[in-house]
Amino acid sequence: MKVSSPGAAVEKVAGDGIKAWNSGGSHLLARRVMQLIMVLVGSAVLWMFLYSSASPFGSPTLLSHYFMDYSAKAEYDPKLKSVLRNASMKDNTVIITTLNDAWAEPGSIFDLFLESFRLGNQTKKFLKHLVVITWDQKAHTRCLALHKHCYHLETKGDNFTGEAFFMTADYLNMMWRRIEFLGSVLDMGYNFVFTDTDIMWLRDPFKRFYKDADFQIACDFFNGDSYNLDNYPNGGFNYVKSSSRTIRFYKFWFNSRSAYPKLHDQDVLNKIKKSAFISNMNLKIRFLSLIILAAFVSMQRTSTRSQQCMSIVVLV
Repeated sequence: MKVSSPGAAVEKVAGDGIKAWNSGGSHLLARRVMQLIMVLVGSAVLWMFLYSSASPFGSPTLLSHYFMDYSAKAEYDPKLKSVLRNASMKDNTVIITTLNDAWAEPGSIFDLFLESFRLGNQTKKFLKHLVVITWDQKAHTRCLALHKHCYHLETKGDNFTGEAFFMTADYLNMMWRRIEFLGSVLDMGYNFVFTDTDIMWLRDPFKRFYKDADFQIACDFFNGDSYNLDNYPNGGFNYVKSSSRTIRFYKFWFNSRSAYPKLHDQDVLNKIKKSAFISNMNLKIRFLSLIILAAFVSMQRTSTRSQQCMSIVVLV
């Protein structure tokens, strides 16, 4: 029988103790790591819940639109591609306006709009870069009789032939369809100047645009600082350069309609312009301080309609 020395016995007991501690310590450490992970996950879930509750953009469906893969390109109508290509400037810039039958009749606002390019100071050259987006077939026929670059934008389920009065369902649908369409123009690689048809082009606005801006827009109220997001935008006149930033911005803007269903595009822009999503993409926004003259003109639109007073904005 082998007899162990006292020293050997002590070493054996100590060794067994160390093994037991190592085994128990490892399990304890693993449990604490798992507890820490659970706390962090729980905190993240709680933060997302609170953010969703406080933010109008908290809907998972809505957020999925914002963080989708923007590299995927949609297929666009070959007729639209042809119109944009034929109308574009050397730097892929086009001028865009929209038209429906209510403003397309002979002697109406569309005639004045086209005439302003011819009468303005060095603005006639811009007519060959003007793309008129028509909402209905009658407006499209009238456009083709007067202008070279016309594109009929079909809208399933909507009828935009008549005059869309402010904040009616037709008006809201038309404004949002316009935002969606302009986003597709950016996606196709074209810069654009969007102009309402009641803006008279008597001067060259490109001389007043900022060189460093991705998105620049006219104002209803301008506080003197073109960088200040407290300016109140007016969607009737803007200049946008095509880039990954502006493409994402227009998709974000269009999808924000779900968060503010009772507002039109201009008011929604005013709501989202300070959002973290826009600031994080480093979108360069400038507000335009155009010298404009607001005038009013009474005109006979048709022989069967009474005279109406229309607002005209003149670039001077």
